[in-house]
Amino acid sequence: MAQMENSSDNINKLVEHQFQVGVVASIENDAKINNKSFPLTFLDIPLAGPIYVKRLFFYRYPFSTNHFYQTTLPYLKRSLSLTLQSFFPLAGNLLCPPPPHKPFIQCTNEDSVAFTVVESSLDFNLLASNNPKSINDLRTLAPNLVGKAMHHDHDSGDDDTLVFPILALKATVFANRGVCIAINYCHVMDDRSCGQFMKSWSSLCGTIIRNGEEVESTLLDKYLPPPPCFDRGVLKDPKGLESIFLNDYFRERQSFKDKVVSQSQTGSLRAEEEEEYVKATIVFGRKEMEGMKRFALNELKKSNRSEAPQYLSSFVVTCAFLWSTLVKTKHRDEEEEEENDAKEDCIRFAADVRERLEYPIAENYFGNCITRCHARLKRKELKGEGGFVNAARVIDKAVNDMKEEPFRGAENWKSTFIKLFVLGNSGLLVAGSHKFGVYDTDFGFGRPVKVEMLHSFRVMSIADTGDTEKGGIEFGMVFTKAEFQCFQHKLQQGLQVFA
Repeated sequence: MAQMENSSDNINKLVEHQFQVGVVASIENDAKINNKSFPLTFLDIPLAGPIYVKRLFFYRYPFSTNHFYQTTLPYLKRSLSLTLQSFFPLAGNLLCPPPPHKPFIQCTNEDSVAFTVVESSLDFNLLASNNPKSINDLRTLAPNLVGKAMHHDHDSGDDDTLVFPILALKATVFANRGVCIAINYCHVMDDRSCGQFMKSWSSLCGTIIRNGEEVESTLLDKYLPPPPCFDRGVLKDPKGLESIFLNDYFRERQSFKDKVVSQSQTGSLRAEEEEEYVKATIVFGRKEMEGMKRFALNELKKSNRSEAPQYLSSFVVTCAFLWSTLVKTKHRDEEEEEENDAKEDCIRFAADVRERLEYPIAENYFGNCITRCHARLKRKELKGEGGFVNAARVIDKAVNDMKEEPFRGAENWKSTFIKLFVLGNSGLLVAGSHKFGVYDTDFGFGRPVKVEMLHSFRVMSIADTGDTEKGGIEFGMVFTKAEFQCFQHKLQQGLQVFA
């Protein structure tokens, strides 16, 4: 048992246990797993490597830490092992051999998932609220995933095979207040695949808690969703995108080893780099979103009735409103010079295409089945009085273009990203989806009171809401403390227009 202290403020006392949870052994499962490898599809390759997603699920749990260890933890571990029977690739590793070999997922019977359990004295009620909270504090709740280099019998380090674990889990107990169950996963599976895993695990855990650990397998089958589809031949690549994505991947792979070394030394970003940042949640209810839609549609009809859309989605108007408000906040002190006004700002988001291709894709398909979209505007058009409406117009066009041709411009994904986000002046990435029902993840002690995604200040996460109002959307955003106060003021000013 290790005693540790929070490096940022020395007030968070942790008592840590770490377990390796493997797949429950069975004759059928052994035959299924033994040294099995999964190739990546052309949609997985752009996200291969040390690209991880961290999500935190907060639950009310009015019991002691000892009660958690004795009663709840065994159920969590048992149900995790059983769930990994169906999701066994998650216990494996992503292998990135040197070019020209493709990356792939490797699974063996010895694989397991790291599951860390800690006790925290941080303020659970604050962390599980929509109020701004320290990014550093949130990061202590997420498990680390650190890759390694497998050396071959060559002199050059460029011949190393890089190995990245696919999944790690962590439970943080806030004695007599709550518990946070966190997942950190490699992006060789997308958000929908992650949601399927979490709901399968939580559903099974809840069933065991309600019925006892020795519940019959027939009852478990009743509550488990269908197993995921691992068929790699489901996705078709008529545009020959795999070769383009592989070339981009091989160039990007050159930086992977530096990231492995950096992560192994620090575990995460240095605390001083994140110290000033807070994460807050912005929630829009149905009434507010309907007001946004009416306002934007009316304004678009005034400017060009023949080309004005007949409908705007909740996603379009909420992203447009937050994007324009964020630009007004971040660039509020800029002088109104022509060079600043001419700068472009960009918003980028992914879209699930399982239902948008010309051939069927199973809803439970495991892997990435997403395309990328972006919209851009000159900063002057976003900061001005019509910034929200301008943003809604270009985001709506990007969505409609995607619906017509899901992989339009995909051959330029990498170069577009570099131009807009690396070399450009400003950019915002939308992560997650409000359609995946993250608040339906119940481990047997109720729905989560809060779900968070960890990300940088250039990312805006989106999810469904945890309250009882249907149709609400929430956004997680990262600010400096000074920026948040300004943003909140401008947000309230904007909402008054839609009332």
